[in-house]
Amino acid sequence: MEKPKEPQNPYDVELPQSIIESFARFLLPEIRKFYASEEGQKTFREWQEQHNNN
Repeated sequence: MEKPKEPQNPYDVELPQSIIESFARFLLPEIRKFYASEEGQKTFREWQEQHNNN
């Protein structure tokens, strides 16, 4: 009798380095834009306050 397969972790995926780098090239400018905005700066200040209080 065959042993049942263990469920595979859906997040256990290997991506080619070229895809990771392409995504990073897309994402980095978007992150910079967010943190340059008023909303991003406010979010960062709130995160800093929480981080410093813990």
